[in-house]
Amino acid sequence: MNYDPYVKIVLFWWRRAAVTVAVVSAVLAAGCSHPAPPAPRPTPSLSVSPVKKLAVVPQRDPAGTVWLCRPGLAGDPCAGGLSTTVVAGDGHRAVESAVASGSSHFDCFYVYPTVSRESTLNSDLAVQPAEVSVAMDQAARFSQVCDVWAPMYHQITVDGLGKAYIDAAPGKIAYASVLAAWRDFIAHYDKGRPVIFIGHSQGSSMLIRLLRAEVDPNPVLRHRTVVAILAGGNVTVPIGQQEGSTFRHLPLCASGRQTGCVIAYSSFPAEPPVDSDFGRPGQGVSIYSGQTATTGVRVACVNPASLRGGTADLSLYFPVALESGSSSMLPTPAVSTSWVAYPGMYSAACQSRAGATWLEVRKIASGRDTRPQLTESLGPAWGYHLVDINLALGNLVADVRGEEAAYQEQR
Repeated sequence: MNYDPYVKIVLFWWRRAAVTVAVVSAVLAAGCSHPAPPAPRPTPSLSVSPVKKLAVVPQRDPAGTVWLCRPGLAGDPCAGGLSTTVVAGDGHRAVESAVASGSSHFDCFYVYPTVSRESTLNSDLAVQPAEVSVAMDQAARFSQVCDVWAPMYHQITVDGLGKAYIDAAPGKIAYASVLAAWRDFIAHYDKGRPVIFIGHSQGSSMLIRLLRAEVDPNPVLRHRTVVAILAGGNVTVPIGQQEGSTFRHLPLCASGRQTGCVIAYSSFPAEPPVDSDFGRPGQGVSIYSGQTATTGVRVACVNPASLRGGTADLSLYFPVALESGSSSMLPTPAVSTSWVAYPGMYSAACQSRAGATWLEVRKIASGRDTRPQLTESLGPAWGYHLVDINLALGNLVADVRGEEAAYQEQR
């Protein structure tokens, strides 16, 4: 395997981080504040309770968890800054407003992808611009539908990814820190509230291990699971089935009214090559979650734009700083909002062929559309991996909102 693309990924996020720091500084200088911190946790119950305000909390808590995002954290990158310029295919623009809920009755537990460029095999727990950037890019918009909790973890660095293929130690270290943060979260913060899991790439691999060990075999925690979003992580199911293999009791989502299910996919413009790290079982990213089966299973694909299946339009949301500096998107004119959205630009449908399963992303034909176009910036084996989440971010937030409503009705 060629590890050069991993270096490109880190450089991608590092460039993004530099722009993010400038944007955040400008916002703070302008006096823009984060939403009011949410309430203390209700008593252990699945019902909704009144809320009160939390005091600002430090990043490291008494259990040793360093929080990248959590309610009440000063400068929380997962809360606020959601104003969006919606750009239509004919160039027309409109501003869309959105705010963090600030008092959600649901928690999101987010584990970020590979971003650390430290020279060690595993990263330390210092919050750096790369982690701040990716949290803003992938998790901030979920603050509309949940309180986002994101622990720092000893992730496998870019330098460590290659070693992790032949030495399991870096993966064990990374997972141990995610597990410790999860147990801290469950013991001291969540207090029985329903949970949404969100991960991408290495983050999905860590969550796959966590869900298999801590949630899937535990009826109480399964009952509290609204949905698990595991993009770019190679969740697998037996061929022709919706559950089994990776998880015994957590099925793939097949409806917006279903809870306790999994949304998993990897995005490509066409069939992934045979050497792809994504979309093919038992190879690439599968190694980090301990999934080695190559026969009798397929990589899961749930279309976030249509959980029931079929083709549907993607709701693309990109942070302006990411969109302007991304190697996956062409530059666009400057906008005054924090985000840019491109409706009616791409559609997607799950496809399966020749041992691969993937979310096929297709351009919606329009000769007049002047908006930036996606490219496979890291090559065909990676497809649209860098922007798996952002390609469907509007859909994913809507999916969570619908599943939360169903969860409350069912309980």
